[in-house]
This record gives sequence, structure tokens and C-alpha cells, in this order.
Amino acid sequence: MMEFDSIFDTGRRKTVNSKITARLADTNSRISPWLSSLTYLLAGNILLPFYFSQITIVGQENLPKSGPVILAPTHKARWDSLLLPYATGRGVTGRDLRFMVTSTECRGFQGWFVRRLGGFPVNSQRPSITTLRHTVELLKRGEMLVIYPEGGIFRDSEVHPLKPGIGRLALSAESSHPGLGVKIVPICFNYSHPYPDWGTDVSISIAPAIKVSDYAQGCVKHDAKKLTDDLAHALQQLNYQYDDLASSAFMQIES
Repeated sequence: MMEFDSIFDTGRRKTVNSKITARLADTNSRISPWLSSLTYLLAGNILLPFYFSQITIVGQENLPKSGPVILAPTHKARWDSLLLPYATGRGVTGRDLRFMVTSTECRGFQGWFVRRLGGFPVNSQRPSITTLRHTVELLKRGEMLVIYPEGGIFRDSEVHPLKPGIGRLALSAESSHPGLGVKIVPICFNYSHPYPDWGTDVSISIAPAIKVSDYAQGCVKHDAKKLTDDLAHALQQLNYQYDDLASSAFMQIES
């Protein structure tokens, strides 16, 4: 019986280790140099300029050229994930982006494509420890990471309540590696139509980076709330600025 139990325990350990390895493989992603270069070249020079009537980008000087960065944009349309590299990626900062995407977007051929453009899956309802560790590891390596803090696509002109995870994640990375220097960059998208079609105008506003280390005061829950609140305020300010510009342009047309 003891011999049987020993064999069973060994088999169970192998099964558990296999599952852990599978989860790690499922979480990890890599950027394909040729595929990402080709995709962003075609998107930036042909697709986006052809599809959109006008692309306005404000605040690119606020993008850090090095160090761990979390880009925190509002999410208005699926076009956001193509426009972000165009506005902040290799051609602007010399950096590739890593995207945290929903697990459903990493299935099948789409998943193969997304992973090779830097995407990796997360269960938005119950993020796994493996995913969180992978995210912290990306920041530790000084990568530029994209997290949509609202947690979904909202096609109206409002900034919706932010999920608390982005603040906790950033603080976790900073506290576990003191001096890492994680920064969060608020970004606001605005389209002239809720469902962007051909000829739509799009505006991308980028605010100065928020230094995560300024919020690491020792109480993670309180620190994360303060960080999330300030991020939400920065996004709202960007949104108000766009509304003011849009109103001014409309008044000029009317007059």
C-alpha cells in the first residue's frame, strides 16, 4: 500500500507540475520582430491614415523613453489597440508595447496573432497569480505595458470607474523591487463617432506620467485607492480638455 501511495503521489506531483507549466506557457508571450514590424508599418502608413479622416495626438513628450511604464488609456473602441502603438510605440519611443488582454482574445488564430504582437491573457474576473507574476516580471524588465483601467469598452464620452487592480499591480511591482521606478501614463481616446467608421476623427491625449513610488506609503489598500483616484482624475482632466476643444471648434464653425 505504501508503494502504491508513493507512486500515486509521484504521479500527482507530475500532473500538478504539468498544469503549472501549461499555465506559464499560456500566460507568457513574445513579440515577433517581423510580424510586429510588418503589422505596425502597414497600420501606421496605410490602414489608419486611410480609415480615419484626422488623427490628433497631444502630449507625446510625456512618454518615458525608458524604464517600466504602464500605459493606462480609456477604452472606446477596438481601434484603440492599433492606435496606441501608432501614438506611443516604436516609431515614437523606440519601444514595443505589451498588452494585457482578455483570455477570450487569446484563442485560436487570433490568439496566435495577439501573442506575437505582445499580448498576453488575463481572466478579468479572477486574475491568476501566474498572470500577475508575469506582469510584474515585464515591469521588472523595464517594458512598456498597456492596461485598460476601466476594464472594458465604453462608447460614450465619459470616464468610467476604474478597476482597483492597476493600482495594486503597480504598487506590488514597486514595493517588491524598491527603486524600480514604475510610471503610469494616463491616455484618453475620443472619437467623433461612438462606433468609428470610415472618415471618423480620433483624438489621443497623453498626460504627464504618475510616479508610483510617490504612493508607496506602507498601506497597500489605501495607497492603491489614492493612486487609482489620481489616475481617474487625470483621465477626467484629459477628457474635459477634449470637450473644451471640441466645443470651441464647433462654435467657430457656427460663427
